[in-house]
Amino acid sequence: MRNTTKLKLLLLKYTVSFDMDDDGIFTLMLTDKSTNNTHHFDGKSYSAVLAMAHSFLLKDLKKKVIE
Repeated sequence: MRNTTKLKLLLLKYTVSFDMDDDGIFTLMLTDKSTNNTHHFDGKSYSAVLAMAHSFLLKDLKKKVIE
């Protein structure tokens, strides 16, 4: 799946914020639009943090379907 597709899926449920520190470490922060819960992901590349966040989204959706 392409990164743009992953980002579009994340933006349906979350507000997404990206940052990068001086060492080149990317930080992605997800804020749930309905509950305002936040989650942070750190990684060495844009693709890595986006993949972590997308995986988190899928786990979260699966958990809500089971409940």
